[in-house]
Amino acid sequence: MKFWDTSAVIPLFLEEPESPRMTEVARQDSGMIVWWGTVIECRSAIARLRREKVLTTSQEDQAIRLMSVLAEAWTEVRPSETIRNIAGRLLLSHPLRAADALQLSAALTWAGKQPRGHAFVCLDHRLRDAARKEGFQIMPIWPEN
Repeated sequence: MKFWDTSAVIPLFLEEPESPRMTEVARQDSGMIVWWGTVIECRSAIARLRREKVLTTSQEDQAIRLMSVLAEAWTEVRPSETIRNIAGRLLLSHPLRAADALQLSAALTWAGKQPRGHAFVCLDHRLRDAARKEGFQIMPIWPEN
């Protein structure tokens, strides 16, 4: 099982340059773990693309349907006081936005605060760097890893 950041989930239901790579990582995963807010982050990205006229309304509806099917199979890390506290520490330690701190905090909580040996799937450079520094194995593997 791997923890998936929203940046890596979106290419699974929207055609993006990283879609083939993320699809392959997903095929090798026995079960996706995501943060509770991932559905809202995905919906935000889909709506933004429709507003920017990258997606039609029909394509937006299809993306929401595909994301919903994917969401039925993943496991969510629910919000908690622990996640909020860890996210606060992460904001002091890394140059993260609030949502990214919550993502990484959820991953750390899922890993029992022992990230060594656990995979973190992410396409966002800043979040990848913070997760690596926290001890996660970062996926997909890029040349700088």
